[in-house]
Amino acid sequence: MDIPSDNPITITGVKLGEQLFFDPILSADSSMSCGSCHFSNRGFTDNLPVSRGIHGKSGVRSSMSLINIGYMNTGLFWDGRVMHLEDQALLPVSDSSELAHQWSRVELDLRKDAKYRQAFSDAFGIRDTASLTRDLVVKAIAQYERSLVSSGNSRYDRFRAGTLELTPDEQMGYDLFFDISPEVKDAECGNCHNAPLFTTNEFVNNGVQSAKTLADFKDPGRGAITGNRYDNGKFRIPTLRNITLTAPYMHDGRFTTLEEVIDHYNEGGQISPNIHSLVRPLGLTEKEKGQLLAFLRTLTDED
Repeated sequence: MDIPSDNPITITGVKLGEQLFFDPILSADSSMSCGSCHFSNRGFTDNLPVSRGIHGKSGVRSSMSLINIGYMNTGLFWDGRVMHLEDQALLPVSDSSELAHQWSRVELDLRKDAKYRQAFSDAFGIRDTASLTRDLVVKAIAQYERSLVSSGNSRYDRFRAGTLELTPDEQMGYDLFFDISPEVKDAECGNCHNAPLFTTNEFVNNGVQSAKTLADFKDPGRGAITGNRYDNGKFRIPTLRNITLTAPYMHDGRFTTLEEVIDHYNEGGQISPNIHSLVRPLGLTEKEKGQLLAFLRTLTDED
């Protein structure tokens, strides 16, 4: 994990970050927090097609899982608009579709709170109220988010550690997922969702949007950030850890079940100019699709 030299992880920092993460003081009407879109028992997502901010205002994309988010080092959000968690944490607070608050007001509210003044002093060594700034708020939240690391107790992890045997269906799903044997079909999953993170941290067009030209994508995704038209329709590859807990799926939440996701890839996705070369008709049988699903369930880590 890449940890900024000016924001090392500390026990007091993580505790403060956790408190801030779940505190509605960060929203304009004190009704929502970061945790309102990232529930720990839902793989740190909200199980909505697109997230909703204060007053029920809908955003445009699905809430991403924060599991192992500290390892995502090629850009955050679906489009990779920022590189570091400290920068990421700044944006939802002031976004009109999310917490819709003003950072200057957040700073004032936190400075008035004696418990927060003490917590920031403990975590960062500040000695005066004026030093309690948004920069320290997002540093604390980033520390907490970097602590959201898989425990290693999923069935998959215990299988890899040699302490558990997969069922025959799980094993066949594993073989399909990672293309273990030339005698087994390649489901093309492991190319983009490689272990141990089950993402390669890349941005790809996985065929969820149909487009005749590179200018026809409803949501240009990565292309809107880079200005490169060949990046249109590309989105960050999400982790598959705890994937059973994070429905619905894709950047716009278009698929409600993993069965639908598997069908999408089995059918080869929707046609567009820059679709990933490995998104192709797979020819998986119903039994093989069920085995693939059985393996995906081994990635659930309730700890």
